Amino acid sequence: MRQGWRWFGPEAPVTLDDVRQTGATNIVSSLHQVPIGRAWTEKEVRERQSLIETTPAGRSPLVWSVVESIPIPDAVKRKGGEAKAEIDAWIASLEAVAACGIPIVCYNFMPVVDWTRTELDFVTPTGATAMRFDHERFAAFDLFILERPDAAQHYSNEDRERARIVFEAMTDDEVADITRIITSALPGSTTEPLTIPAFREKLVAYSGIDAARLRRHLIEFLEAVTPAAEARGVKLTLHPDDPPRSLFGLPRIASTADDYAALFDAVPSAANGMCYCTGSLGVRAENDLPAIARRFASRIHFAHLRATTREGDGRTFHESAHLEGDVDMVAVLSELVAEDRRRRDTIVFRSDHGHRMLDDLDKVVTPGYPAIGRMRGLAELRGILHALGAPPN
Repeated sequence: MRQGWRWFGPEAPVTLDDVRQTGATNIVSSLHQVPIGRAWTEKEVRERQSLIETTPAGRSPLVWSVVESIPIPDAVKRKGGEAKAEIDAWIASLEAVAACGIPIVCYNFMPVVDWTRTELDFVTPTGATAMRFDHERFAAFDLFILERPDAAQHYSNEDRERARIVFEAMTDDEVADITRIITSALPGSTTEPLTIPAFREKLVAYSGIDAARLRRHLIEFLEAVTPAAEARGVKLTLHPDDPPRSLFGLPRIASTADDYAALFDAVPSAANGMCYCTGSLGVRAENDLPAIARRFASRIHFAHLRATTREGDGRTFHESAHLEGDVDMVAVLSELVAEDRRRRDTIVFRSDHGHRMLDDLDKVVTPGYPAIGRMRGLAELRGILHALGAPPN
């Protein structure tokens, strides 16, 4: 297995020399500066690749192994195969990536919102901070800040009352903070957070799109792009929904083993794979993570390894240290190592989301991606791999 590290580019707080010091060897990156929907050029990809792979004298080499992500335009999620221009642009980006020899592309198909949290600096008992999704605060946002017209029907009477109490206790700064967190764009993106009216408009655009229709649109997308990936030796890896359940009444179609099975049955090409994210899938208690890894072993080309702790009834959760929480990381890695030994193309993994700790508490960091917390996670994962007799490459 190959040790990856998500790097957000030359303007990111974490430098390539910082990455080298963690022991990671494979970079996971994207062209965040390119507007969503515009095709990447081979020149742009090569410039980023050169930046990553040109090794200064005396430094350890790095290789760009995973593109995370080529974002899928909203039109594709709403219209499927009818969004031909947007799909053609996505294929052009894929072709540019393939021309540079980068073998793995990660993407997601979450409508309107990407990964969603209500707090970015939840204080843990150690004094480090973590990201957290608080169901009551989310409901307060949905019902009383966003004021989504049909929101009430998605919550019980008790949920609505508790959300009202939470909202009424919020200060103006807290309202602004949760609004910014939830409406922000992709991590690393230069896109500004949506305004509340713009957010409402995006939700309205999905009226009438249920899970079956959204899945059909994803299958139409895969039917169009997978042949191009297969022909160029690129593996596509679908990231799970985060959290793996409906938000704002929107459908989610990459939340369970059955969701992935439906996509693999519909588009059986080996190029149609999964990004195995233990943190996202682990939030849902019924998801058996080792069993999912075992069932879809040959489809896993990229892994996000992190842990979460479900709180209360399981709808609230926070990011845990990598070897804590509800994820049995030893069992997970045992399955991944077994698969890695069976294949020629080794699995790339990265320590996903780390606690903000030590010096990073006083630095500007990309939410979820501080250097020290992720380095701790990578070290712990590396220790498990050594114990399993499979030290990472």
